[in-house]
Amino acid sequence: MSAPVCLISGVGPGTGSALARRFAEGGYRLALLARNEERLAALAQQLPGAKAYPCDVSDAAQVEAVASAVERDLGSPAAVIHNAVGGAFGRFSEIDPEILNRNFQINTMGLLYLARRFTPAMIQAGSGAVVATGNTSAWRGKPGFAGFAPTKAAQRILAEAIARDLGPQGVHVAYVVIDAVIDLEWTRKRWPDRPDDFFIKPRAIADEIWHVVHQDRSAWSFNVEIRPFGEAWCS
Repeated sequence: MSAPVCLISGVGPGTGSALARRFAEGGYRLALLARNEERLAALAQQLPGAKAYPCDVSDAAQVEAVASAVERDLGSPAAVIHNAVGGAFGRFSEIDPEILNRNFQINTMGLLYLARRFTPAMIQAGSGAVVATGNTSAWRGKPGFAGFAPTKAAQRILAEAIARDLGPQGVHVAYVVIDAVIDLEWTRKRWPDRPDDFFIKPRAIADEIWHVVHQDRSAWSFNVEIRPFGEAWCS
């Protein structure tokens, strides 16, 4: 029996790469999606059974083309993790409406395209998992997040609608809210005086998503919140 396939969108240097490494360690073959072809190919070369697929998940035609290629090369994914994210800071009176729309296309429509394309095979198999990575903005709208929070809130609600639809058909759908600042090069530069405990580690995020994907069918989660021990809860 061949190893299962995990498809991950938004494979960048932080959470996406950590997810790829975690699922590779767990015996999965990997379909890695991102817009940065060079960085994507470099990671795929490091992981046995991984293939890189340059893709903008906001483009339905690109998702369809990549899905066909993944199925041809690797087979139908047993797990799909939508980690691609479009974000921007700014108040509602300042942001370019096109930025809000662009973020919506990546965050929400990207999830829709991936779910519509890959879950029919999961339904037929009677098993599978779809996970979307969210953040604090999925729960609240602050003034400076007008170009981002609405798209993450919509993403969470879409994921819930999919979960309620597919759960009874044997497909696990979950939304993981990362209520923290992820430990990345640019976040370290933005918060240079913060201690290590302020940041959430990409590997820790990946470990929790691995756990969610492999939960027992009798105890599936949907809303999963993760944060460092010292982090104030989102409100």
